Amino acid sequence: MTDKERVKPLEVFKNVHSTTSEIVHPDNQKRQTILILTWEFPPNIIGGLARHCYGLAKSLVKENYEVHVVTSKLPTTPSFENVDGIKVFRVTPLHEQEENFLTWIAGLNLAMIDKVKELAVNHQYCLIHAHDWLVGSSGIMLKSEMCIPLVATVHSLEQGRNNGIYTETQRFIDKKERQLIHGADQLIVCSEFMKDELLQQFAAKEEKVVVIPNGIEAEVAENNESTMLKTEIPIEPNKRLIFSIGRLVKEKGFDVIIEAAPALLKKYPDLYFIIAGKGPMEKAYKQLIEAKGLQEKVFLIGYVDDGTRNVLFRHCELAIFPSLYEPFGIVTLEAMIHGKPTIVSNTGGLKGIIEHGKTGLLMNPGDIQSLIEQVNILLDDQEKSRKLAENGQVIVQKLFSWKRIALETKRVYEETIYRSKYF
Repeated sequence: MTDKERVKPLEVFKNVHSTTSEIVHPDNQKRQTILILTWEFPPNIIGGLARHCYGLAKSLVKENYEVHVVTSKLPTTPSFENVDGIKVFRVTPLHEQEENFLTWIAGLNLAMIDKVKELAVNHQYCLIHAHDWLVGSSGIMLKSEMCIPLVATVHSLEQGRNNGIYTETQRFIDKKERQLIHGADQLIVCSEFMKDELLQQFAAKEEKVVVIPNGIEAEVAENNESTMLKTEIPIEPNKRLIFSIGRLVKEKGFDVIIEAAPALLKKYPDLYFIIAGKGPMEKAYKQLIEAKGLQEKVFLIGYVDDGTRNVLFRHCELAIFPSLYEPFGIVTLEAMIHGKPTIVSNTGGLKGIIEHGKTGLLMNPGDIQSLIEQVNILLDDQEKSRKLAENGQVIVQKLFSWKRIALETKRVYEETIYRSKYF
């Protein structure tokens, strides 16, 4: 990997103020109500979007906003609850038993529109914040009917997830992403990489796009061993754990860890690997593990809750995130905040978080040998490994707090509201 291929860290904050200003209109001094639309919100956690929305909403409450979240309902969740000051309204999609996901999403958006219209009778919203294309239709419709501005956070793109657009479903999602990107008054992305994607693929107006990274709470790294791991999770105290977590989808690149495992085990027989998460690639990964005879060394443990995830981070020797496509990668922050040496792919937003050789290590995406080389560096040089972990933890604590992210988001809200009123 050449120096030119490496990106300096903290690029996620480059131009973060480029479309914002110091304008604070007197109207903004009173407590305003923000409407957040998201298809997933804890405890309904499919990916990183749910945690992002929760962290942001919680921090916005601390910035004196009243925050209403409208999201999808699970059979086990209440239709309304107050979570850390966030008013969460959950709706059941029309035709909730629909197996076609796109039809199900359409029904969710219709239910969201109905719920917001009901809420608007008693609440005055100053701004809508929609998260990804999945709620784009309701965001755009409500913007028009309620005559209030729409901010959209674009977390990832269909073209990037699939390395192109090939199917009718992908074309449909790509179209919905385009509609949201051009229908929103302001766009937020989590990295410079994602900003470039919007400018190049969708001809988004540069002045509309602001880079604000994901955040993380330092509290997740507290040394609290009260969480009891399930007996089926194979923690081996006398061996060294390499840990990874994420949705089991092709773009996360978990097959690279499995492919690299035999060579690493030959040199370091005391290693074992745990990959947490669920997804459509689970069966294929299990077959690959069996084909390589790694059933006692590489474990797929499925979905884990936050407490279990944190315990696994504390137990691991190092963390690996070998994504082929990754707009940001909040799990990278989670590993770093726990003070663990971290290896990530030199791609997307990941290369803006880690500076190679200073706060972590970068591997070439999809390159088994590159991953092996980076693991060798960490396992062969304990002092270097410790220093990288310490540096990574410090940089996350300083730059990726939710308070900082909420303040940047607040600046976007203030300018968007001001422009909608006076321009």
